Amino acid sequence: MKRTLFAILACTTSLAFGGDFIQWTDTSLTVLEGTGFEADPDDQTTLTIEHANGWKYGDFFWFNDFIYFNGDETFFGDEASYYGEIAPRFSFNKMTGEDLSVSFIKDWYVATCYEYGRRVNGDKYGHNMLVGAGVDLDVPAFDYFQLNLYQRFDLKGDNGESVQLTAVWKYSTPVGKSSFICDGFMDWVINDDGAYNSNLHFCPQIKFDVGTIWDWNPNRLNVGVEYDYWSNKYGFNSDQSAISLLVKSHF
Repeated sequence: MKRTLFAILACTTSLAFGGDFIQWTDTSLTVLEGTGFEADPDDQTTLTIEHANGWKYGDFFWFNDFIYFNGDETFFGDEASYYGEIAPRFSFNKMTGEDLSVSFIKDWYVATCYEYGRRVNGDKYGHNMLVGAGVDLDVPAFDYFQLNLYQRFDLKGDNGESVQLTAVWKYSTPVGKSSFICDGFMDWVINDDGAYNSNLHFCPQIKFDVGTIWDWNPNRLNVGVEYDYWSNKYGFNSDQSAISLLVKSHF
């Protein structure tokens, strides 16, 4: 896992100096303290590193969760875990140099995602590859709204293939000197072979940009809560409804 993380950071650093190849970047660090988790210890502290960018032929998103179980070692005899995703998408608008928008669809993508970590598919260690298609939607009032439809491949071969629909969104609006932000994702995994249960993972964050109260740059410091609902978590027959307090900083 360390080699994977270092490779991603090295790649990100090299691309940042690629002139017009990288068009915009955003990197953030989030600390979450929560309770109500299922299938692993109830109380968790999570450190999340996220990076997103727009590049010459599409966009790119990567995150890694470092999860601490606050002294509880019932999870595989360890008090920590990790999970991450690497998700490049390839834009038809950018690749063709044409505006291919239609009605409320702003852009079309070839969408990919690689999942890695502990407890992926319910295994101690797991890896999935997702390949499919995506769209950027023009939804009124939203900063962005994306839909991606994937075919999921379990690279260990234990759980067969499944289909996943992913929605990603952000809504923000000014509130005095601050701003209200609601963003998050929903993953709906559909599987009918019986080895791995269909599941729905819905995870919004509600935050306020408190840094602007002290005239800091926007998104310098966000505070809020994250709600994490997950039916059949890890593909098991276990439903989760957890809430976490969070502090997030973009840099």
